[in-house]
Amino acid sequence: MDKRSVQSEISSYIGKLLRDNFGKGPSSVFVSIEEPYITIYLKGFLAPMEKVLVNQNNTSKVEETRDLLMQELIPDIKATLRATAGIEVESLYYDWSLSNRSGMIVGIMNVKPMVDENNENYEQKQTVHDEIEKITRHAQKEPEMIRSFLLNDRTLIIEREGIFVAIEKEMIRLGFHEQLKIAKRHLEKRLLHLSSFESILQTRIEDVFLDWDFNLDRSYIIFIFKPTDLKS
Repeated sequence: MDKRSVQSEISSYIGKLLRDNFGKGPSSVFVSIEEPYITIYLKGFLAPMEKVLVNQNNTSKVEETRDLLMQELIPDIKATLRATAGIEVESLYYDWSLSNRSGMIVGIMNVKPMVDENNENYEQKQTVHDEIEKITRHAQKEPEMIRSFLLNDRTLIIEREGIFVAIEKEMIRLGFHEQLKIAKRHLEKRLLHLSSFESILQTRIEDVFLDWDFNLDRSYIIFIFKPTDLKS
């Protein structure tokens, strides 16, 4: 099966899975496979009851409910990707932009990266890393490592490691994962939206997504945009 067919099959599967479990599926699902990443961008994804909660500024309740349901769906998603597309995913991350009715699911494949992480693959890479370092230092501490890849003309993924401070590690140890994740989502998204990335990248950012692996002290940031001057 060629890459385009695989992406189409995954798109159909994810749309049906979310519709069956959330009561309403996304209006559009965009799948991109660039080893070692698979990104699944959801548009028009907000159930009627969720819309009521968002309008009442109760977004945390929506996030909590979605996080619980996604934890139940992750094994199914991994198994289906393996069986139908031959894609072995080590871990899955996800986040939502409720105001934009959008979402992102990111899979990290169990393969060697096709892109050499030591090579530049877009012009503004170092400046982006400098800005990420500044924002992360403001929110917690300077990352021990930053990597980024321009996956396609709409998607930039940034990976950070070694970012948690002592109080966060203690909250993780005590089991306050959900509370910490929601707090960090809101704080870091606010900082990212106030940052200079649109100026640096010379394009309009449509969506920003974040997720964390608390056990590995790792985080992923995904920018969705319509590029103008980005060069790979």
